[in-house]
Amino acid sequence: MAGAPTPAIAVLLQGKIPHTVRTYEHDPRTTAFGDEAVRALGQDPERVFKTLVASVDGRLVVGVVPVAAHLDLKALAAAVGGKKVAMAPVAEAERSSGYVAGGISPLGQRKRLPTVLDSSAAGFETIFVSAGRRGLQVELSAADLLRACGGTSAPIAGH
Repeated sequence: MAGAPTPAIAVLLQGKIPHTVRTYEHDPRTTAFGDEAVRALGQDPERVFKTLVASVDGRLVVGVVPVAAHLDLKALAAAVGGKKVAMAPVAEAERSSGYVAGGISPLGQRKRLPTVLDSSAAGFETIFVSAGRRGLQVELSAADLLRACGGTSAPIAGH
């Protein structure tokens, strides 16, 4: 990887957390970022996770779910002890995380937010999440991801 690491990769390096960086050519015309990562990496869409930002009772919360699923907003709210929930506006998610949509990583965000990883991640030896830029993914274990972002695990994916 040329240049300085993204904040997400820097967190993994500083924490000496085992990971593998995977790059692919991002098509600037695509808006289906998770599907693009799945295709480019040749991976199961249940094993590649997308990072979504929601507002729960007025505070931002991160939900990390498989590309093949959608974020169950009520389940996310319940996982963080909240009630009123909605997806955060893209501009707010970008401002809070320091990343652009399609490259938002659960790691190395500008403001550390409560993060919930879908419990299905535990079924894989490793999973893929954004490494902080479109066309850049990081492969690591779910346990290491949770440790690195201070997150929790709960069933938050809907199919």
